Amino acid sequence: MNCSISGEVPEEPVVSKKSGLLYEKRLIERHIADYGKCPVTGDPLTMDDIVPVQTGKIVKPRSLTAASIPGMLGMFQNEWDALMLSNFALEQQLHTARQELSHALYQHDAACRVIARLKKERDEARSLLALAERQAPLPTSAVVANVSTLSNGKRAAEDEDLGPGAKRVCPGVSESIIAELTECNAALSQQRKKRQIPPTLAPIDALERYTQLSSHPLHKTNKPGITSIDINLSKDIVATGGIDSNAVLFDRTSGEILSTLSGHSKKVTSVKFVAPNDVCLSGSADKTVRIWQGSEDGNYDCRHILKDHTAEVQAVTVHATNNYFVTASLDTTWCFYDLSSGLCLTQVEDPSNSMGYTSAAFHPDGLILGTGTTGATVRIWDVKSRGNVANFDGHTGAVTAISFSENGYFLATAAHDGVKLWDLRKLKNFRSFELYDQNTPTNSVFPYAPCFSHWQL
Repeated sequence: MNCSISGEVPEEPVVSKKSGLLYEKRLIERHIADYGKCPVTGDPLTMDDIVPVQTGKIVKPRSLTAASIPGMLGMFQNEWDALMLSNFALEQQLHTARQELSHALYQHDAACRVIARLKKERDEARSLLALAERQAPLPTSAVVANVSTLSNGKRAAEDEDLGPGAKRVCPGVSESIIAELTECNAALSQQRKKRQIPPTLAPIDALERYTQLSSHPLHKTNKPGITSIDINLSKDIVATGGIDSNAVLFDRTSGEILSTLSGHSKKVTSVKFVAPNDVCLSGSADKTVRIWQGSEDGNYDCRHILKDHTAEVQAVTVHATNNYFVTASLDTTWCFYDLSSGLCLTQVEDPSNSMGYTSAAFHPDGLILGTGTTGATVRIWDVKSRGNVANFDGHTGAVTAISFSENGYFLATAAHDGVKLWDLRKLKNFRSFELYDQNTPTNSVFPYAPCFSHWQL
């Protein structure tokens, strides 16, 4: 039965006591509230005259389109058509988005190429300008002005600071440099074969009678510790690097401090003399290397600050020509420098090696470089090709020192487990020395050198 007001099947049916007519409850309630009478007969009517009717669940009849197979097929066809139209619109939007993204990526790639080219040109220009400024002679007045600004070996080095993230361009090792290294190798090889052991070499029994003659407190007492040492034989000057971030030069005979090289911000890890040029090199944990030039008054002034490494510089070694030197760092690279200009000619990084370098030394003939690593491996390099030609494994812990014998046939290395000797011709370890004191690791090894005859019994 349908509602007398709406003509549809009521959801909540009620019946009038007076007229017996069927209504939808919500509709008749609103009508009585507005008019107070029956909507059909017009007789007075109140909510007390309304009685609810109990019925079962009302199921609405199906529409005509869903009551027959042709109607259902038509309904399904309409739904399918709507779905296809929606899918086509989405594909059109996706195609447009892909085109816009492809265009944006192309523009981004082109912009990156332009930026990279401009950065390369900028770095090359800075490198050439820095090289020209170093090599260009200064007027006498300018030299006097520069010397007057120096204090305790410190020197302003703004031309060395290329800004955050900037890196100097390495021009590479030229053919003329390789020819110079090869010529030096040939000359030293011939001299080494003819060399005789000097009579001033101290015998083993004499070494056992050595005693301490003096002690020199060179570095600050609040940060005690000497990390490296080197000797200038021509002037009998000793250089030491300390944890106090200073390098100290003192006369061995008189014991007087000649110069304190201040400028590093962290401990000095390596010091090396280049005696013929009156130059001293210092590497530091502050990631820099400094080139100090001796002056007529006996002081050493900072000539260059090298900032090519990105981690602690652990070792500095000078080539036999005294024109080039190599620095080794914990950043897994070693750099080959020109001494006169302070220019990094090449920075060598082996992609297969993830170990930082802790020590380095040139072979006496100059064409082989040895490096020690944090991973207890000794790596041997061909200087001309900058290729790794051999590796020695066997140590425990970082290789703290490395030194070639003067005849060029052997190599000595030190680590926390002691000292090992290697035969470079057979590429194997032929002797090992354990530590005298396990709590005191070996930090230095030296081949025979005439300087041993300078020390008194």
